[in-house]
Amino acid sequence: MADKIKVIGGGLAGVEAAWQIASHGFDVELYEMKPVRFSPAHKMPLLGELVCSNSLKAKRLESAAGLLKTEMRVFGSICMECADKSEVPAGGALAVDRAIFAKLITEKIENNKRITLVRNEVTEIPEGNVIIAAGPLASDLLSEKISELCGNGLHFYDAAAPIVSRDSIDMESAFTASRYERGGEDDYINCPMNKAEYEAFYEALVNAESAELHSFDKRKDVYEGCMPIEVMASRGKDTMRFGPMKPVGLVDPRTGHRPWAVLQLRKENSKGTMLNLVGFQTNLKFSEQKRVFSMIPALKNAEFLRYGVMHRNTFINSPELLDATFSFKGRKNLFFAGQITGVEGYMESASSGILAGLNMVRLLQEKELLVLPETTMMGALSRYISDSTVRNFQPMGANFGVLPPIEPKIRDKAQRYEALSKRAMSDLKIYLERMGYNGFYGA
Repeated sequence: MADKIKVIGGGLAGVEAAWQIASHGFDVELYEMKPVRFSPAHKMPLLGELVCSNSLKAKRLESAAGLLKTEMRVFGSICMECADKSEVPAGGALAVDRAIFAKLITEKIENNKRITLVRNEVTEIPEGNVIIAAGPLASDLLSEKISELCGNGLHFYDAAAPIVSRDSIDMESAFTASRYERGGEDDYINCPMNKAEYEAFYEALVNAESAELHSFDKRKDVYEGCMPIEVMASRGKDTMRFGPMKPVGLVDPRTGHRPWAVLQLRKENSKGTMLNLVGFQTNLKFSEQKRVFSMIPALKNAEFLRYGVMHRNTFINSPELLDATFSFKGRKNLFFAGQITGVEGYMESASSGILAGLNMVRLLQEKELLVLPETTMMGALSRYISDSTVRNFQPMGANFGVLPPIEPKIRDKAQRYEALSKRAMSDLKIYLERMGYNGFYGA
């Protein structure tokens, strides 16, 4: 039997990884620095603490969040089991009593004879078989070691732009072109505005409500090099027109003239199913982003796959450093899991821990590692964080835009999401049976 596997971090990703390893007959040491040290965001000494919301998002299978959770149940997720037992009423969402949820997880980990819980801060990356699931608020000392390992591939971001679905763009109000015809014809989708549309958009933007920052997110240099679009707008009505919304070098084929202002959309993934709002980093509340940005004619029916955010986060440059198995390219027995890999969200982090734990086990068993089908939500997210074609890599949560589209296209959104979910579960079952994985018990 191999030496004990070490998992660093007792958050959702860490407990899932440790649970998977122990469930497959391997001994594991789970390191958690609480209560010896607390990050600025954590308050309870328990494992699996939910820092912000108590919602794990939608329950229904025909939603991106619901599909992800259904896939996790296939693997015997400890988080899903404890969520079911600590659920509180929340309509169509799965919400939990945070204290009960964390207590149940802690008890299950402490009572598992194959898991040794070590309450101490890790300041060096251990040798041997290791999974780093230290979260977005890893301690300074550990962050330094991770940064050294990754060749300065440790990133902090203060603001990120929203991402929208390509299928939801009104192309009758947009056109494809690069400025001065440099680059590919379809490199950008341009969303033009006339003077009246731009001025109405500007007034709404400068008066929109921003999200409140946590104390640990506030930095003096927060706007340096990554200025939120609402801050730029506050500096003058035409500031955006000389910045990310400049129309120079573009001609609207509908009018034959240069627009008054233009928002450019750029491909976020190689398939072009997700589009980034270029230069639209923002700290507006999510509801305000939807309201204000939808005033741009081409975005009037836009489906937001990820809203813009602004907070301190720590994540590695996963497309260069990780495989879709969550293993580190320079060291096959080192895995990463959780938000540090660039997945965004509670269950997204937990699901990455499941795959990192399972693949560590399969590595030691000398079995082929699991790379789930790209048609599954877990598989699509693992491929996103390891996709070298992704530009300006930023964290991503579960959304249907990361899945390959259904062909022929289903125009009705509800029917399309249902078809995507059914395909995912069917493909997952077929794949796991082919890989000889015995844990599949259906959804």
